[in-house]
Amino acid sequence: MKSILFFPTRYFPAISGAELYIQRLAEIFKSRYTFQVKILTSNAVDFSALRYPKGRTIENSNKYFSSVNNLEISRLPINYDLTLEQKLKKVQEIGEFKLLGISTSTLKKFLRNGPYLDEIDDSFTSKCCNHYDIIHTTFYPYYNLILSLIIAKRLNIPAICTPFFHFSNPRYLDPEMLAILKNFDLLIACTALEKKKLQSLLDISYDKIRVIPMGVDFAAFNNMEKKKLQFNFKNHYFQKKERKSKMVLFCGYKNYEKGAISILKTIPKIINRFKKVYFVFIGPSTIAFNRELSKIRKMKNVRIINLSPDNLTGYLDQKKISAFRNCEIFLMPSRSDAFGIAFLEAWAAGKPVIGARIGATPEVIREKVDGLLVKFNDTNEICNAVVSLLKNKRLRNKLGAAGKERVSQNYTWEKIVERTYEVYSELEKR
Repeated sequence: MKSILFFPTRYFPAISGAELYIQRLAEIFKSRYTFQVKILTSNAVDFSALRYPKGRTIENSNKYFSSVNNLEISRLPINYDLTLEQKLKKVQEIGEFKLLGISTSTLKKFLRNGPYLDEIDDSFTSKCCNHYDIIHTTFYPYYNLILSLIIAKRLNIPAICTPFFHFSNPRYLDPEMLAILKNFDLLIACTALEKKKLQSLLDISYDKIRVIPMGVDFAAFNNMEKKKLQFNFKNHYFQKKERKSKMVLFCGYKNYEKGAISILKTIPKIINRFKKVYFVFIGPSTIAFNRELSKIRKMKNVRIINLSPDNLTGYLDQKKISAFRNCEIFLMPSRSDAFGIAFLEAWAAGKPVIGARIGATPEVIREKVDGLLVKFNDTNEICNAVVSLLKNKRLRNKLGAAGKERVSQNYTWEKIVERTYEVYSELEKR
């Protein structure tokens, strides 16, 4: 095997854990394994664009449109003009689709999620993809998974999916939509808990799901490498007289599922017990988050710094790395994480983390060893955990050091790619 076709839902400058996962796999497979690697994806940048024309897309004039870090990218425009019934008819006429045994009801649900890319016909597949040995897609439950299966059938190559299955979120548990995952030759779960849940829901063999966690660029986030970083987050964003204040960081999609809104609602309770603290949010925003943020900002003694991906240059952006190095605590009490790359980034910087006691997170965070766990959306528990760490430097250092050691040994991207390569090679031999 020497060539891989990756088919994520979106790609950089789109930023989330799923996009970063594919990006780092693709870059390392090309640079270190000298594989032929290609990215096939939509032109969506934000999640809204997967379904609606008012969402943000990338134009072909953008410098990242067809190449990122020397990787070839084919971005297909999302077709917003067809009705659901028109899309349904076109897909059901595809010969390879008929082989998948996907019901009309299931297909409708995936088409509603988007992104609907209707340019993937026989001629496009032959021109773009016919030299690849394997196709690897992500993430559930979006329509590019079905397209990946169609391409795999058309080219007679294995199809792998890393679904990033958020099994604590009820909307991911639709039995009709889940059934599509049975069509893949192999599934990659990020945790043993995710694998167990998928096995139970899909009733598939143990060997059809492999556990490979997420990774991190350890050297970049390692807080022992401060001399190499030209940007200091606190010096840049904090008021001069308050640069000794503590900093609590959130990095992710700013919505209810990720716990960002829960954090906002907890801030008044925290500053009532610990006043000299800044709260930093980095990631794509939502209407609900912005609404709650406007309320919290009106309160006395509230210090919030809010950054979006528009302020960043990528996964190794200096502002982001410096934020992890400068913070005292990383807080992401999410219920929608199959793993949580940001936890690894915080640990690589030697910082303690706080996550929610739900889904796969209790497997990722070892409670009271490298982080703390709280009940999802429980402002009292979040407050108590944050304040306990803000007031206890020794505990912060202990948890952060344990996380850092664990990441350095197990969760670098190089190790993740090695394990993924083993899975690819094994699948090829079947």
